[in-house]
Amino acid sequence: MKFYIYTLGCKVNSYESNIMRDNLLNSGYIEGSSDDADIYIINTCTVTNTSDNKSLKVIRRVLREHPSSIIVAVGCMTQVNSSLLKDLGISIVLGNKDKSKIVDYIEEYKKNKKRIDNIDDIMNTDFEDMCLNNFNKARAFVKIEDGCENYCSYCIIPYARGKVRSKKPDKVISEIKTLIDQGHKEIVLTGIHTGHYNYKDCNFYELLKRIIVIKGLERLRISSIEITEISDDIISLFKECQVLVDHLHIPLQSGSNTILKLMNRKYDKEYFIKRINDIRSVRPDVSITTDVIVGFPMETDELFKETIDTIKKIKFFKIHVFPFSLRRGTKAEEIPNHVDNTTKKKRVKELINLSKNLEIEYYNRFIDQIKLFIPEKCSDGYLMGHTDNYLPIKAKGCIKYLNQLTKIKIKNIDYPYVIGEIIEK
Repeated sequence: MKFYIYTLGCKVNSYESNIMRDNLLNSGYIEGSSDDADIYIINTCTVTNTSDNKSLKVIRRVLREHPSSIIVAVGCMTQVNSSLLKDLGISIVLGNKDKSKIVDYIEEYKKNKKRIDNIDDIMNTDFEDMCLNNFNKARAFVKIEDGCENYCSYCIIPYARGKVRSKKPDKVISEIKTLIDQGHKEIVLTGIHTGHYNYKDCNFYELLKRIIVIKGLERLRISSIEITEISDDIISLFKECQVLVDHLHIPLQSGSNTILKLMNRKYDKEYFIKRINDIRSVRPDVSITTDVIVGFPMETDELFKETIDTIKKIKFFKIHVFPFSLRRGTKAEEIPNHVDNTTKKKRVKELINLSKNLEIEYYNRFIDQIKLFIPEKCSDGYLMGHTDNYLPIKAKGCIKYLNQLTKIKIKNIDYPYVIGEIIEK
């Protein structure tokens, strides 16, 4: 039988979809396309209302177009909003537990032809051991942690993912070694709250120390980390170890102390700026990307301007901008003075324009410099990939360079790409 997986949302979902893919392939199933599968798996997201709507849209379309196929809905949206799927005719509904047992559920359904609903209590579950032998992208993700206990006032994810729990360090190391043996040059550590990794006496810093000495590892990237989790020890590692890439994704969410407090974030803007300066003292060229929510309840024009001023001081490389999306059951629902959609759209546009200007300013720093990048795909005679500091490179070249560390000279900018020229070995 053929299967096809739709993945919505974050890098953790991407990793878990790869786990399901691996397990299905290893059990004799064949990977099909979106048009010809016997089994469709939709790995859902619920981080915003838009995410819920996208997940539902995909589910309904697949049900409409493939009524005789086995339809499986899994993930964050199903974990917190399974009632939305009650009467849709789905074959199997799972939450965020037992994705690694996807084959067992499919086999059970094939045998009994009865709908399966299994939404476990995510607040009382252990880390679900998953291990990839290969990854279907140049950069291989390794999930080291699950869950979040920050309870930011806008966020539903703690209820979708449960409490913080971590993978055994030996299993992390073993998985990374396997992926390197399969030819992956770059490993991305991912989790719902990656920097909160803690397994017995091994915290995130101790885990990093063990990973960076693995033979054959060219690049190690942290998918996302909170500013409060970047300890002096971790900064020292960035100073000493070039395997750690020149890029960090650190969510800001707001540059206003008033809004940060309402969001229940664990820092103020002064702390954030100081810590960024500490990082840049050891890595001057580091690219720092971020997330910002605009139009949070109580955000006045003056408070939004404070966010703009904070961003300009920090000089992020790129900003991922999100209009505030109310999630039922979160503390933000109780906060008065919600911002209207027109104002939110205006602020989103302003931040996106600022992000573009900051990106181009950062790109220009590297004109005529020589960098290494890993081509991830080839299209119309151009190789496309990223440098360690996450410059999106486009360079003329042939397929032999795919997934290989390749030396280029930065020539010019063709936004959103940086144009490079391959330097032959």
